[in-house]
Amino acid sequence: MTTSRPPSAVPPPVRFGLVGYGFGGRYFHAPLLGAAPECEFLGVVTSSPDRRALVDEDSPGRSTFGSLEELAAAGAEAVAISTPAATHSELTDRALELGLAVVCDKPFALDAAAATRSVELAERLGLALSPYQNRRWDSDFLTVRRLVADGTLGDVVRFESRFERLAPDAGPGASGGGTLLDFGSHLVDQSLVLLGPVDSVYAEWRLRENGLDDDVFVALAHANGARSHLWGSWSQGAPGPRFRVTGTAAGYVHRTLMDVQEDVLLAGHTPATLGAEWGAEPAERWGRLYRGGAGETVPTENGAWDTFYPSFARAVRGLGPLPVDPRDAIASATVLDAARRSATEGVVVSL
Repeated sequence: MTTSRPPSAVPPPVRFGLVGYGFGGRYFHAPLLGAAPECEFLGVVTSSPDRRALVDEDSPGRSTFGSLEELAAAGAEAVAISTPAATHSELTDRALELGLAVVCDKPFALDAAAATRSVELAERLGLALSPYQNRRWDSDFLTVRRLVADGTLGDVVRFESRFERLAPDAGPGASGGGTLLDFGSHLVDQSLVLLGPVDSVYAEWRLRENGLDDDVFVALAHANGARSHLWGSWSQGAPGPRFRVTGTAAGYVHRTLMDVQEDVLLAGHTPATLGAEWGAEPAERWGRLYRGGAGETVPTENGAWDTFYPSFARAVRGLGPLPVDPRDAIASATVLDAARRSATEGVVVSL
């Protein structure tokens, strides 16, 4: 006779692997996977001897695997993919076909057609699939969402959002697929979360000699009448504020460009080492609320990147929703496809 587990019992952790150990895999995914009690971090899939050495340096004794097949054979139930953009769809689909639940870093796919194929494959196989849109849990974006939800801003009429930096020699890495796909995946996702579907897209970009775009502007007209103006750049000597949100009752400006969670992860901290201090922005980095005049400082919400993997693990166990609906990746990719066409042809694209 089979005995069901009592509802109060803690489910076993989801056995997780990580594919790729570049910047994102090493500094963002691995520490958060390792710190989540809902996940058992089995090891890293990489064929590079140098990357295997880094895994051992960072986490002595952690396993490495030569392929997804080896990871699955070791008992993995789920995998996070943090590899060059051009490999995301192939690896996502192969992992799904091996019976693994999948988290895929941005850009989820190079275009909407590839995103749709992966999402439909996961639905057909009954497997959990989620884009890794951790920027939904940035401290500043959570603050924007709070100010919108509680009515402080009134109705939002324009949302300005930027990922701008001055690194012209480095430029956008080929692994990210260019600035529109790399930065734009986060910028567009946040705008859709905040303001909903888009009716039309206009974009401008500058292409480098290597064919990658390193400076992008995207304007979105949302179905609710609001507008999003989004910038991504590697060659901006005077970066604008991270957010400027204009509402009918007030405006909000947040100037700090990068979330504190990025800083602390790069410094070697994890949610386990910082505890309740995780994601807390110092007061000097808080944004300001304006109704004309000098404005007032608004406390910033604590960032919550550490909630993504526990939430995904619960979804794998059938105990809650996915942290990010995979069809949101199709919606973002559709907008990015339209932006690419707009920038290339010089037209406004209707959706």
